Amino acid sequence: MQPEIPPPITTIFISLIIGRTRWIKRTTFPARLGTRQEREYSIPVKLYKRPASERGVAEHGWLHARFSFSFANYFDPKHCGFHSLKVMNNDVIEPGGGFGTHPHQNAEIFTYVISGELEHKDSMGNGSVISPGNLQYLSAGHGVSHSEFNPSSENSTELYQIWMTPKENGGTPRYAEKNLGPNSVKNKLQLLFSGDGRQESVKIRQDAEFHFGQLDINSQICIDPSPQFPNCWIQVIDGNLLVESTDLKKADGLAIENRSEPLHVRASKTADFFVFQLPD
Repeated sequence: MQPEIPPPITTIFISLIIGRTRWIKRTTFPARLGTRQEREYSIPVKLYKRPASERGVAEHGWLHARFSFSFANYFDPKHCGFHSLKVMNNDVIEPGGGFGTHPHQNAEIFTYVISGELEHKDSMGNGSVISPGNLQYLSAGHGVSHSEFNPSSENSTELYQIWMTPKENGGTPRYAEKNLGPNSVKNKLQLLFSGDGRQESVKIRQDAEFHFGQLDINSQICIDPSPQFPNCWIQVIDGNLLVESTDLKKADGLAIENRSEPLHVRASKTADFFVFQLPD
């Protein structure tokens, strides 16, 4: 039996849904830097660090949330997403807590469990418990409803929930899981989700790439430039990274625009992280 959400939590949840409608229509940050041709001739690479300590905060008793971008009742006009990447939420859900059944539409939703477990049920008939190190993908399409709960009575659940806008609205909802576990590849990027489904990645409704990386201390990777994806967001899950000359710690994010040169990433402490490669 799912835990019942008392009225105060219901009120909070409704405010989250209303807030989503507000921020999704705002202009993204950073501002678009012109066409690719304009960038090649006149606009330099732009890097912007989003420190974990400066993220938006929501505390609701059962939910402790940190927002890299504007979300729900947290609004910052300077941080309203990054190109097609719209939500980067780092949530801790107390035992028995969670989100009751609620709708989504026209959103590509990814959930990564860091610790604990997350129980998911949706209107397509899917039901599963997501364990640490695994990812869930829900493409809302023309509309889907789901619930998300921490099934434990003792342990909290920490996760990232990430949203992208689809390339086109509508379509039949989709669901998939990507299991990393012991099969995750160290010291190189692993492509998890992409617009074309290559390299055994899950195909999504956006011309973007979602990679997972694990680096041992002092290990380094090079992210080659791509004319298709001149924009990049790096999100540190745990550990420390040095991206060119920018130091990133746990939960820090880094936006890179107009990228046309290789990007060097080194772990100054064993690190897990996401890399999103995005079109204009």
